[in-house]
Amino acid sequence: MTDVAPPQPPARRGWLLAALLGATFLGTVSNNVVNVPLRQITDDFDVPVSQGVLVASATVVVLAVMMPITGWVSDRLGRRRTLVGAVVVLLVGTVGAALSPSLPVLVLARAVQGLGCAAVPTAVMATLAGSWPSHLRSRVMGAWGAANGIGQAVGPPVGGFVAGALGWRAVFGVLVPLTVAVLVLTVLVVPGGRPAPSRLDGVGAGTLTTGTALVIAAATAAPQPGVPGWVVLTGVVLGAGVLAAFVAGGLRRRDPFIDPRQLIEIRWLRSAVGVFVQQSSLAAVLVAVPLHLTGARDLSPGATGLVVFALPLVWAVSAPLVGLLSDRIGPRPVLRLGLVMLLLADVALAVVVGGGVGPLGAVVGTLLLTGLAVALVQTPALTGATRSPAGQRGAGLGLFNMMRFVGAALGTAAVAAAYPGHLSVLFAGCAAVALAGVGLSFAGRDVDPVRPG
Repeated sequence: MTDVAPPQPPARRGWLLAALLGATFLGTVSNNVVNVPLRQITDDFDVPVSQGVLVASATVVVLAVMMPITGWVSDRLGRRRTLVGAVVVLLVGTVGAALSPSLPVLVLARAVQGLGCAAVPTAVMATLAGSWPSHLRSRVMGAWGAANGIGQAVGPPVGGFVAGALGWRAVFGVLVPLTVAVLVLTVLVVPGGRPAPSRLDGVGAGTLTTGTALVIAAATAAPQPGVPGWVVLTGVVLGAGVLAAFVAGGLRRRDPFIDPRQLIEIRWLRSAVGVFVQQSSLAAVLVAVPLHLTGARDLSPGATGLVVFALPLVWAVSAPLVGLLSDRIGPRPVLRLGLVMLLLADVALAVVVGGGVGPLGAVVGTLLLTGLAVALVQTPALTGATRSPAGQRGAGLGLFNMMRFVGAALGTAAVAAAYPGHLSVLFAGCAAVALAGVGLSFAGRDVDPVRPG
């Protein structure tokens, strides 16, 4: 793995872990804090929900597309510089979102936030993997998963309560001091490491990001009113063609942006598909359920935030324990268990949410099950990715994280297409994707981890 900082002494690791988990928490909250106030935003700008969902999807789309590039930047410039730059960009986007005079400007500001967030996961994962010994890898990845879970736990209720009391613009205002605090801590304690001068394979990077952007843009545009079907189909076909060119070019070049052969190595593939499945279901839940609660059930933003809080609360509490379990029995069986539980949760959501207004307790129960499933999938998937050959480079970790947020972008776009009358179909589709992930978890054999070097 390039740009590996020397192992940190135990006393310094505490501050380093606080900085890395703080950046993770900030990125997660910045991403999901608008989910509950989304209806308030659409009412304020007098736009339909199908357009308002762009406020959520803009961040996710930019996150997904830019992650491999920011992974390469992390190797090239060093992790501290990358993290500092990312937090500064995130601060600019947050201020812009708070001051947005129209929906297009807000969507643009959210895209800027996505650009800042894109650099965080890869730099944090690589720093964690390089600063802690291998036998502690699952535990620190469990802590990273817990920070994600806490961010998911805090974002929706904070967004709901702040929007209910002060309006949706204040939701972004409360993030500004947190962003400044994370920036200061990052500058002070994150090691600089050794930047790895390397040539950027511009063609490979360009075809990967362009192809992914075309596919996600087509999926995002599909449910928008007035977008003809041929435009969507053209975007999908062009995107698939450009991605095929990325694979073909990577197989020919001596030093490709990412070697496609490493992407079919079972640890990376199993982990990447696992987080794709997890994130697509999670995004669908975190957007569709608040819309269902504030719409069909007429709950307030604050009450909706409390209900949704059940999912990330279980996620945050479970993630460190999942790390210990992965160390004891191995990440693969834990990943498989999580995918099975996610499949069951999606089926339950298709019945409870898609089937009409049932007991609110049933909604909470399915959210609890989803939160546990997410924790069981995420930690072993992260561990597997960092142990794979592709995970030894920033671009490879970036592509792994791209898979996470491509899943999230497609899950969010699916909500726009399914809401309000086809939520049962939405979650049935999520269940089918989870079933495919379960099948892949049985493929290949377990191999020894790759040591960073």
